[in-house]
Amino acid sequence: MRLEGARVLVTGADGFLGSHLAAALVARGARVRAMVLYNAMGSWGWLDDDAETARAVEVMPGDVRDADSVRAAVRGVEVVFHLAALIAIPWSYEAPRSYVETNVMGTLNVLQAARELGLARVVHTSTSEVYGTARYVPIDEQHPLSAQSPYAASKIAADQMALAYSRSFSLPVTVVRPFNTYGPRQSARAVIPTVIIQLARGDGAVKLGHTHPTRDFSHVADTAAGFMAVAEADACLGEVVNLGSSFEVSIGETAALIAEEMGQELVLDRDAERLRPEASEVERLYAATDKATRLSGWRPAYAGRDGFRRGLKETIAWFARPENLRRYKAEVYGR
Repeated sequence: MRLEGARVLVTGADGFLGSHLAAALVARGARVRAMVLYNAMGSWGWLDDDAETARAVEVMPGDVRDADSVRAAVRGVEVVFHLAALIAIPWSYEAPRSYVETNVMGTLNVLQAARELGLARVVHTSTSEVYGTARYVPIDEQHPLSAQSPYAASKIAADQMALAYSRSFSLPVTVVRPFNTYGPRQSARAVIPTVIIQLARGDGAVKLGHTHPTRDFSHVADTAAGFMAVAEADACLGEVVNLGSSFEVSIGETAALIAEEMGQELVLDRDAERLRPEASEVERLYAATDKATRLSGWRPAYAGRDGFRRGLKETIAWFARPENLRRYKAEVYGR
């Protein structure tokens, strides 16, 4: 199917990736409904900072944990991009029940509404964290799943529910598995924003957890483009599809690249608050993305070291703006 002119819903459109995807869908010509988490302040999250996108979409406050709220949001659309989730790994150690309620039950509500209302596509968001530490690299979609945090466990359960609905009820579902997306608007709980923010504010030594694990960082523009490519590809129905940059870099080297790009000396300070429990640390993530290319034609525009440097430069420029920097509490570990 084609997204131009299609009626689509983005759950979690108030978040980092969701707001970027909503903007990309508007640019593609889709008719977008944005489901944001209801709150008493009337905030639409990051959509409040993108007036052009906010004007172009139908904003619907709600809560994916509530089946009636979800059904109302799904009614009248053809495609659902399901991104709403709790994603902060450290907080999942302290509030695991909330991750089950939002990530598992919320996904079930979306799937059931899509089934009852006869949607043409459901694109469900997974995470590379479901693989755990790589047993081999690059990690393809056949890699064993291993939950090393309550967050990862909740996402595995949600993924399996989505695939079960595909197999049991022929629901047209694709599970998209992004690797370590980064870019403007990301939470300070993530490593790239936290390094940039601490350096930009002149905090001295940069507080981090372990610096030896490796990640496959993917620019948010690539991830959003991957979601759209997968949604348009019939060959992706019933499949799990990785999205990554096929480039592996350590946390420590990433911090050094950021400091180099910002023209600052890097001094690291290991912060115990930022350390995962020993058996919970995912040591290595490195994506195989050839399936996404084969089935949908998608390729990352920010691939490899050069692409990563370009993405870091753009991300640094956004965070360094005073009006953006003020939004973040550098003295508090962002969960």
